[in-house]
Amino acid sequence: MLPEDLTQNIGNTPCPVPSEQRPLNEYQDLQESWFFRWGLLDVPTYYRKMVWVWVWSWLVTGPVVAASLPPAKYPAKFVLVGAIAALLLPALALLRLYLGWSYINSRLTSTSVFYEESGWYDGQTWSKPPEAIAQDQLVATYQVQPILVRLQKTLIGLGLGVAVTIAIVQLL
Repeated sequence: MLPEDLTQNIGNTPCPVPSEQRPLNEYQDLQESWFFRWGLLDVPTYYRKMVWVWVWSWLVTGPVVAASLPPAKYPAKFVLVGAIAALLLPALALLRLYLGWSYINSRLTSTSVFYEESGWYDGQTWSKPPEAIAQDQLVATYQVQPILVRLQKTLIGLGLGVAVTIAIVQLL
């Protein structure tokens, strides 16, 4: 939760940014979101969720791959190509997680906040006071950036896994 004085004012400066568009409030909303909360999970639970997404995506990709590579005739290729194809859904989920957390990171690390007062046609920019900049930087550094690093490592690992699997399929 945010301290009460930050909901109306930032330090001694009145904050014109609507509450739902303030970077710290956006960060809290992301933390409470069902999907984006995955980035906050402990490592085993995080990977378990990714594996479940991968397993469920086999329901879609398995029959498609089976139509191209009959499992009875090419069992090894079927499993490897199916595994690669099933990675599409987890890769998209990871990309969406990364983009959401990256957006919040950029809002927190920026020295100014772009906001809309009542609609898309009346956007304004508010310069954060030093107290808000410091607080947002701390949240970005110690809360958001570790999540981004984990997501980057997972995406890199996914890419390397796909590359190795494609190389193995080529050898078969």
